[in-house]
Amino acid sequence: MKSTAKNLAFRVDASGEIGTGHFMRCLALADGLKERGARVRFISRHAPDHLRELVTGSGHEFISIASQREPHLAEKLPHSGWLGTSQRADARDTTQALSGEDWDWLVVDHYALDARWESALRGAAGHILAIDDLADRVHDCDVLIDQNLYLDAECRYAGKVPEDCRLLLGPRYALLREEFGRLRAGVIARSGRVHRVLVFFGGIDAGQHTSDAIEALASLGQRDLQVDVVIGAQHAQRREIEARCATLGFGCHVQTQRMAELMAAADLAVGAGGSASWERCCVGLPALTLCVADNQKQLVEDAALAGLHCAPELRPGGPASLADHLRSLLDNPLLLRAMSRNGMQAVDGRGSQRVLRAMGFGTVAVRKAARSDSAKIFAWRNDPAIRAVSRSTGTVERSVHDTWFAAALASVDRLLLVGVRDGEDIGVVRFDVRERAAEVSIYLAPNLGGSGSGVELLLAAESWLAQNRPDVEALEAEVLRDNRRSHGLFLAGGYQLASSRYVKRLG
Repeated sequence: MKSTAKNLAFRVDASGEIGTGHFMRCLALADGLKERGARVRFISRHAPDHLRELVTGSGHEFISIASQREPHLAEKLPHSGWLGTSQRADARDTTQALSGEDWDWLVVDHYALDARWESALRGAAGHILAIDDLADRVHDCDVLIDQNLYLDAECRYAGKVPEDCRLLLGPRYALLREEFGRLRAGVIARSGRVHRVLVFFGGIDAGQHTSDAIEALASLGQRDLQVDVVIGAQHAQRREIEARCATLGFGCHVQTQRMAELMAAADLAVGAGGSASWERCCVGLPALTLCVADNQKQLVEDAALAGLHCAPELRPGGPASLADHLRSLLDNPLLLRAMSRNGMQAVDGRGSQRVLRAMGFGTVAVRKAARSDSAKIFAWRNDPAIRAVSRSTGTVERSVHDTWFAAALASVDRLLLVGVRDGEDIGVVRFDVRERAAEVSIYLAPNLGGSGSGVELLLAAESWLAQNRPDVEALEAEVLRDNRRSHGLFLAGGYQLASSRYVKRLG
């Protein structure tokens, strides 16, 4: 995929039981695109005013398509009613909102849209990226993101996406706003001692769990416990919650833009599953998580099994049952400490960057190696860290290197590329072409190992190869068994393990 794409559109709504989470994860990706010089347009049929203002305030275009009723009973999707019209009508309206311009990517984040809608939009955009977490419908897309943790993640989309669709699965791809990544750098795993609690069940909180959490915390009788409650401006019980928080001395934040800051400052959260789970994990905030919608059930359960949060099954009794579980957590600092560490390991705040790289929006470019690169590449190749993960671990003599380097520059089937970021050379990629396949070899400059730049360099080199050697149809790579970093790099780059090579030394 070319890295020169500039125009992108998002089709997203906040309707039915869909809260602001879909808009926020799309906005996180859109902001990253804007930083890389892209122009972004949001298209929505159902969006409250505060979300429109948030989008336009971030420097993106916003087009609202009119609500209209058209029969959708034939759609046979679990959430068809949330669209407010048929997929055919929505595809027509979206196409009109995109008409007259070339769009490189179309991002769709909507439970009521499937492959029929995506196929109808193929002519409007060069690539389609679908954001999903239900795996309950077929897609026609080039890339699919499911940022949630599922124990059966690898098979959830089998038969539901095209064979060449790239799947970006798990919290490594969590689309979080930039402030979470920024704050992540300054937080450490919690000690397990709780002095501050954050309550947040989404802006709407259709199940009205916020009030139960407030009463449960109030019943604990811990005067030194500081509580922050977050609700949306449209919360049905807004006035009652504001008044109750004032009586109890709890902080009440309405439609706050300080969510990341509040999460980073808290020691325990009480809230819902969904996107907020990964925001909490990113800043190491342990949580008592409730499943507030049917589509969260497996996510909440699987994340609990992975030790990322506590997800109790509440018995009838409302606040009293919730209070019992809160007491147990407050008396179990080792569990809270483990959840904090597990969460930070699962979500590092760089998910948007990984998605942007997969879309071809990296910060790394590549160029063909030149004679002037010989000395630098010679020094890199002989660095102990690079030799340790090479097929030949010995030191390369300068005369041997010079002969090899000259031959590489002269060859039409050995392609030697240098990665560049912000004017600095950061690594080397080599493609050895044989017929319609090429073996790829890659390493970063010694001072950049572990920086996360490897995947971006690899994808930039692949883009160069696609443009300059369209005859190459497949890539192969051989990685030493113990080179875990390279195994992770190629897996993150979309490669699949094709075979195993066994070796036994005799004598």
